[in-house]
Amino acid sequence: MNKKTFTPEQLRYLQLLSKQYPTVQAASTEIIRLQSILNLPKGTEHFMSDIHGEYDAFLHILNSCSGEVKEKLKEIFGNTLSQRDRNDLATLIYYPKSKLELVADSEEDLEEWYRITLHRLVQVCRFVSIKHTRNHVRKQMPCGYGEILDELIHLRDEDGSKRLYFENLINTIISIGQAADVIQAMCTTIKTLTVDHLHIVGDIFDRGPRADIVMDSLMDAKSVDIQWGNHDILWMGAASGSRTLVATVLSNSIRYNNLDVIETGYGISLRPLSIFANEVYRDCDTSCFGIKTTNFESKQYSEKDKILASRMYKAIAMILFKLEGAKVLRRPEYGMEDRALLHRINYENKTITIGGVDYPLMDCDFPTVDPENPYELTAEESHVINQLTESFRYSEKLQRHTRFLYSKGSLYKIINGNLLLHGCVPMTPDGRLLSFTISGQELKGKAFMDYADKTARQAYYHKRGTPEREFGMDFLWWLWAGRNSPIFGRDRMATFERRFVDNEVAQAEPKNPYYTYYQDPEVCEMLLKEFGLSGPHCHIINGHVPVKAKKGESPIKGGGKLIVIDGGFSKAYQPTSGIAGYTLTFGSRHMRIVAHQPFAGKRNALQSNADIDNDSDIFERMEKRIKVADTDEGYRLQARVDELVDLLDAYRAGAVTEDHSE
Repeated sequence: MNKKTFTPEQLRYLQLLSKQYPTVQAASTEIIRLQSILNLPKGTEHFMSDIHGEYDAFLHILNSCSGEVKEKLKEIFGNTLSQRDRNDLATLIYYPKSKLELVADSEEDLEEWYRITLHRLVQVCRFVSIKHTRNHVRKQMPCGYGEILDELIHLRDEDGSKRLYFENLINTIISIGQAADVIQAMCTTIKTLTVDHLHIVGDIFDRGPRADIVMDSLMDAKSVDIQWGNHDILWMGAASGSRTLVATVLSNSIRYNNLDVIETGYGISLRPLSIFANEVYRDCDTSCFGIKTTNFESKQYSEKDKILASRMYKAIAMILFKLEGAKVLRRPEYGMEDRALLHRINYENKTITIGGVDYPLMDCDFPTVDPENPYELTAEESHVINQLTESFRYSEKLQRHTRFLYSKGSLYKIINGNLLLHGCVPMTPDGRLLSFTISGQELKGKAFMDYADKTARQAYYHKRGTPEREFGMDFLWWLWAGRNSPIFGRDRMATFERRFVDNEVAQAEPKNPYYTYYQDPEVCEMLLKEFGLSGPHCHIINGHVPVKAKKGESPIKGGGKLIVIDGGFSKAYQPTSGIAGYTLTFGSRHMRIVAHQPFAGKRNALQSNADIDNDSDIFERMEKRIKVADTDEGYRLQARVDELVDLLDAYRAGAVTEDHSE
């Protein structure tokens, strides 16, 4: 048999690989380990979108794995436990610390409850660990409890000889007062093993109360990726130092009475804005700038509070309109000169010209606007927005979250046959990919998305004051509000019109044609092919546009090739959607979409084991169970196996020498 030969390049690589696997035995052991992983069932992927700061509902759906935990409890205990007992166990898994505190106060025989619960959780742990190697399961266990949990989960008692050993383990855990800690560790392990990977398809921020709590939980997740939504880009730009996007964040947060995330979450003081607004807008008409509050919130605030909020809202909005107008005039390549509106106001007639039409203004009381230089900030406005921008830049927690968004995020992601993106792939009215002119070059589809992803990073990573960073920050604003931006997906953002012009035509924000064409299976196939995907189980997974479920709209488009999973996490959108969000799970046997009803809160869940009501629909089944070998990670692992086989051949041929020194 001829010896295998290697090129100089191959030998150089194999020499490097031999540093990691210095002997035939080391390389062989790794091949065996990888081959065993390749033959395991594919892990479950969990897709969520448009969380919008609704941390309470988000954490519940995350803890329940969109109902996967209850499905597994039904499989394990469907014939041995009542629905009530399964619900009780599910709530424990979702909220172990809080549930254990309630049990400790109410249970008469706590030791017996611990014993029964530990036995049940061991069964659940064994069930959810089936898809994983023992080494992987051990790595997912909370620090300090790996050896105990490993022993409990993997102890096999085929002939009953180890039953006493198992019971002694349980009894010892209880007798030394460690039952509660072990139960918490097991619940964490169950949730980690139930879902292998979490995908967030955009819009973590805005509308809801505490996006920072959502971000903290994502940073604790074992395996997660994020596709940036327009509201995420907005906060990333504010953290990067864009005054325009800082003003936008504040305008949105004040309008939706969502200042906890600013002040409590990120420690940013709004005192400079409140002082300025109270002084400059004290005698101004602010009737167009009422904040949105629930009935409960409205009762919490005095009239004085509401008046101050309206003044702050108008003050920051006028700063925003000036900064936006100056930006679109400075960047003619954006083709958005029509969105610079302040110089189109006729103060004598109290009208504004938009698209060649004169509209009456509901409010023309602008004390800081100079009609001769409408986009120039006053000295006070400049001082206020500069102070606020520095506060965003120096918020340690916000900067930590922003770095995480950049490191784990991207404009789109291709994984396991699915294209994940928040907004759209911009299209023309006649159904072609929309081209954008970049430095004299026409880019469209995937090429433009790649350019946009790279440019978005310039805003954060280039040195302050450089043209590259300034361009990157302007580009982030374009991604947020630009005409046909891939994460905004509309012709215009009519913020000014919604505040000042009482006309539906003026306030309209026409969607990109993508949102019409994505109903067509052939168009979806074309878009998937643009990103290198084809086949019966390839999909586009979208967020951004709420599905109007109460009007009968389906989240499944394009003959099953596209799935929209924005259904209204945010309470502000729920009247439109009629539900409280869609999520998606993709396991080894099927894809399941889940429609969630509004969440009544963690307290209610703990006290009455009340879960989020949901409707679950398996909309696509696999012909055969998907193995790890069939996934993107499997392809990478198989490539490493092939390299290690080459290394074995090189050892045996004498082309690379083993190192037994260790």
